[in-house]
Amino acid sequence: MVDSVAATVDLVIAHGGEIVRAIGAQAPEITAWFRDPEGNVIGLYQEPCDSARGS
Repeated sequence: MVDSVAATVDLVIAHGGEIVRAIGAQAPEITAWFRDPEGNVIGLYQEPCDSARGS
């Protein structure tokens, strides 16, 4: 889990990673998938903020 999928995606790209699945909302989580330089596919997950959950 990360605090910000968007910020982490920027770091992944800056360090040679490739986005496999762009940032998307997976009701209600925010996710993205990337491939690292060695070919491993890794998923990123961010919990929604309280307002997105209706709390």
